[in-house]
Amino acid sequence: MRLLTYRQNNQENLGFKYDGKVYNMEAFGKAIGKSLPNSMLEFIDLGLEKAVEIGKDVKHASTGDLSKCEVSQNDFKVLAPIPKPRKNIIGIGLNYTEHVAESARSLDTDKALPQQPVIFCKPTTAVCGPDDYVLLDPKLTKQLDWECELAVIIGKKGKYVENAKALDYVYGYTVINDISARDCRRQGQWIVSKGQDTFAPMGPEIVTADEITDPHNLNLWLKKNGVEKQNSNTKFMLFNVNDLIEDISTVFTVEPGDIIATGTPAGVGAGRTPQEWLQPGDVIESTVEGIGTIVNTVKEVVR
Repeated sequence: MRLLTYRQNNQENLGFKYDGKVYNMEAFGKAIGKSLPNSMLEFIDLGLEKAVEIGKDVKHASTGDLSKCEVSQNDFKVLAPIPKPRKNIIGIGLNYTEHVAESARSLDTDKALPQQPVIFCKPTTAVCGPDDYVLLDPKLTKQLDWECELAVIIGKKGKYVENAKALDYVYGYTVINDISARDCRRQGQWIVSKGQDTFAPMGPEIVTADEITDPHNLNLWLKKNGVEKQNSNTKFMLFNVNDLIEDISTVFTVEPGDIIATGTPAGVGAGRTPQEWLQPGDVIESTVEGIGTIVNTVKEVVR
């Protein structure tokens, strides 16, 4: 299924996309005689099996049943799929070989390939939607940068997850742009650089794991003002999704609704010659094959 959260008439709702149209999940449940929630996290809590079941119901639903729950596009805004995660987003740094090299050149990080995943966090308040502004506070940063990434949504609780079984814990996937203020790192700590408000635009939907044949062979790319800046494939990750879930779950328990941003390939602004930084009015398009595109415009904060 392709699941999304949208706001209509000042209310957040859970929807799904089918044949290019958006439908309300709760209303669809009523149409087919099933009780379904109206929030993404509540639906994720039901498990991937329930999503697969409802996906089949959608495909077999009558035109009449679908028409009862189709969402009007009036006063309609797509939000981040999980507008308010329960926990901080789990970020992975330096997870593509060429990005390790460009970071070593431009950001003074270690040039050696990581032997374990580099883990950091982004606060839940960093989340914004697929068409929202990315806020640039010039009193905090002059070096605002982009990072297109595949994000993994966890679907069930796990501790010490075996590598071979790790994908069983994945609920789905979405797109995330790990916005970074390169001049806000503090003695090796990244949260000020990575965790400012709006620094985690994500969406436009969660595509459930049954719809993604191989998360380790997805093209991903980013454009700034229509010009391509990043273009790679998830097969080049140093630590794939299995590795990340195995490692993270040895540190802390993964739970339904957890978000893992799996790292970015080369082509960030800091690694370019000359370096490029995002400016007010810049438009960033982040795309992952099979999932979709998020488009965010940079806006200056005045304070």
